[in-house]
Amino acid sequence: MKLIKSLLLSAALLTASSFAWAQEQYVPLLSYRVGPYGSNGTSFYGAMIDYMNLVNSSGGINGVKLVWEECETEYNPSRGVECYERLKGKAAVVEPLSTSIAYGILDRVSKDKIPMTTLGYGRSDAANGKVFPWVFPLITNYWNQAASMVVYLGEKSGGMDKLKGKKIVHLYHDSAYGKEPLPVLEAEAAKWGFELIKIPITPPGNEQQSQWLQIRQANPDYVIMWTFGVMSAVSLKTAQRNGFPREKMIGVWWAGSEEDTEPAGDAAKGFQAMTFTTPGDFPLLEEIQSKLYKNGKGSLKELDRVGNVMYVRGLVAAVLMVEAMRIAQAKYGKGKILNGEQMRYGLENLNVDRARQKELGVEDVFPPIKTSCNDHEGSGSVKVAQWDGKKWFAVSKNWISGDKALVRKLLEDSSAAYAKEKGITPGCMK
Repeated sequence: MKLIKSLLLSAALLTASSFAWAQEQYVPLLSYRVGPYGSNGTSFYGAMIDYMNLVNSSGGINGVKLVWEECETEYNPSRGVECYERLKGKAAVVEPLSTSIAYGILDRVSKDKIPMTTLGYGRSDAANGKVFPWVFPLITNYWNQAASMVVYLGEKSGGMDKLKGKKIVHLYHDSAYGKEPLPVLEAEAAKWGFELIKIPITPPGNEQQSQWLQIRQANPDYVIMWTFGVMSAVSLKTAQRNGFPREKMIGVWWAGSEEDTEPAGDAAKGFQAMTFTTPGDFPLLEEIQSKLYKNGKGSLKELDRVGNVMYVRGLVAAVLMVEAMRIAQAKYGKGKILNGEQMRYGLENLNVDRARQKELGVEDVFPPIKTSCNDHEGSGSVKVAQWDGKKWFAVSKNWISGDKALVRKLLEDSSAAYAKEKGITPGCMK
């Protein structure tokens, strides 16, 4: 009898333990909170954690609680790979917030069948889900951003035909991140007849006098700043010292954050950058402030970061991640712990239109997004934002797009070449 009771007790404890584990969805965070880009990563991942805490406070996702574990990458590709390998065991999705790290684990996530989101960055041709079923450059990628930049500069010039004969400098972070838009910029230069001048900056970019000497000698009509973190602030201050006007500069969206402009002081006032998230307050942000931060439950100690550009982007990343989990649970079972293959289904079937955005409290914070096997991006639209010296605000009222046909042609050609190199037969996964 004692033996039976002991076995029953053991079974009960095992069941309780299994139930507790089964009610938790594990999310690895390949974060960076130190180094030259630490402040950007702190805001982004702090927002992701806040949203997961908010979801948990209301019962999780159909009763499933989100749990997470951070691994410090320092924005370093090799450390990023190490962190991925360390945390991938229970992972159903990963978001590294680094183009170089994304490239470093691209083949690994495919082998491990763990979907990777690259929100507004990463390998642009991964938007073709027929070749890259495990990679999701959600909302918009670097190629569509570059195409939108060219349209914006054309408008500033008085029409696209007015770009002919002009000089445009691509001042870029010398890494996979900075080189990513070159295929589109080169194609646009050939199409519209402008001269593209490529000037790399070695990270972290604390010294740029030689680069701006080249710019002064070239006397370009525009400078595209494809920078990040301290590099952006140094670019702005060096441009000011060299007398280059801010109205002739346009930044990549990662240069368009408080972490990039505040250190530049007056040199940043009036600076414009592309964005895929709209600055300002919105209901979800207000809910996080009232339910978490006013009750001492927020993840960030620096309260001025809550609601800044990088924070909002981290929030959007978490919103889309959780939305994909809800979609996957609707197919595979509510209250179910998802694996990578099931999570991939959720990410490939996102449909966050304006009505759903309103329900989530993020209306117009990002463009409506609808993914499919053929389109792992889901939108491709952007806005232009400007720094007034204290805050970012949207210059564009509506979401705008560049030459999507050109981008799609480049995307198809590039992904086809990758498929041939890797022996992949393109097609939709069932």
